[in-house]
Amino acid sequence: MTDEHDGSSEPDDRRIETRSIHAGQDPDEETGALMTPIHANSTYEQDAPGEHRGYEYSRTGNPTRTDLEANLASLENAEYGRAFASGMASINTVLNLLEAGDHVVTGNDVYGGTHRIFTQVYEDYDLEFSFVDMTDLEAIESAFQENTELLWLETPTNPLLSIVDIEGAAEIAHEHDALCAIDNTFATPYLQRPLDLGADIVSHSLTKYLGGHSDIVGGALLTNDEELDEEFGFYQNAVGATPGPFESFLVLRGTKTLPVRMDRHCENAQAIAEWLEDHPDVDRVYYPGLESHPGHEIAAEQMDDFGGMVSFELDATMEEAGEVVSNTEVFTLAESLGGVESLIEQPAPMTHAAIPREERIEAGLEDSLIRASVGIEHVDDLIADLEQAIDAALE
Repeated sequence: MTDEHDGSSEPDDRRIETRSIHAGQDPDEETGALMTPIHANSTYEQDAPGEHRGYEYSRTGNPTRTDLEANLASLENAEYGRAFASGMASINTVLNLLEAGDHVVTGNDVYGGTHRIFTQVYEDYDLEFSFVDMTDLEAIESAFQENTELLWLETPTNPLLSIVDIEGAAEIAHEHDALCAIDNTFATPYLQRPLDLGADIVSHSLTKYLGGHSDIVGGALLTNDEELDEEFGFYQNAVGATPGPFESFLVLRGTKTLPVRMDRHCENAQAIAEWLEDHPDVDRVYYPGLESHPGHEIAAEQMDDFGGMVSFELDATMEEAGEVVSNTEVFTLAESLGGVESLIEQPAPMTHAAIPREERIEAGLEDSLIRASVGIEHVDDLIADLEQAIDAALE
């Protein structure tokens, strides 16, 4: 990246609630405008050939995107941030660091799109992937090979909300001279900051909680390693999977309310998880805020709260579970997550359909599994909606 403001973040000891509103953003010097301007430019005037004023072409750098990158870096306690056109573009950029013959250790219940890019795109370029239970540090250790260059994990995972010991996993990766990358989309930097726990790279789908309003698609990579950041910047520019200024502006609008939104998401999700745990037609509830969750203690140590995602298995067939998610009235049947509105989906035929059924079942993703992105509506309305939808499908 060749612009003067490179998305880096200066150390800031203010609380995250303050940084979410102010970090990376100052009133416009020329007009005093409080909000970051949307710099709808593709190119910029140069004073002489090769002599520009910080920006030359918006694929390489755009002032609105720069402010977003600095804001995100601050929230993750990172020195550097890069924004991308989607969460998958961010994941792809990390994979661009690898070479043919390299090996990646990853989770057996990663997001379906992540599984797809690993197995259906990069395996064709002679990258090798091992999918293991990331809650078992011994399993992670055993999966490493001489050619392992990357440990990629999610915590909480999508959709089983398994919890991975970030500090322990990062130590294993570093003992093998491999990078440790964490998809922090579910937790957000408000609840969890993996770089503080030893991770090298944090990835986000900005589409989710950081945007927060289901109106943009975006991604980000954060790191404290200058060399890694320069490589991300090279691929950002060379490949061109960058967000436009309007999308960058919308994410900046979203991060301003991230703390207050996440507080309500967590409060609602905890109440719904506790209600589901007592429901006679529910076989199992996946939510790290429940003491019954096997990762509860680790989550309590490395997270500030337990998030807004709840998954549960019904004592039902795949078809009956499909009826439940089709019958909701406050929850909307849709893919994605992290918006102010509550969404519900069935991973098997939707977000995780790319994973072969045998692999999916082996990893614990049952046909009747339902994933709920709990929004910020009144929790009594959300519980009543789930109750009527379950009753209508299973009566």
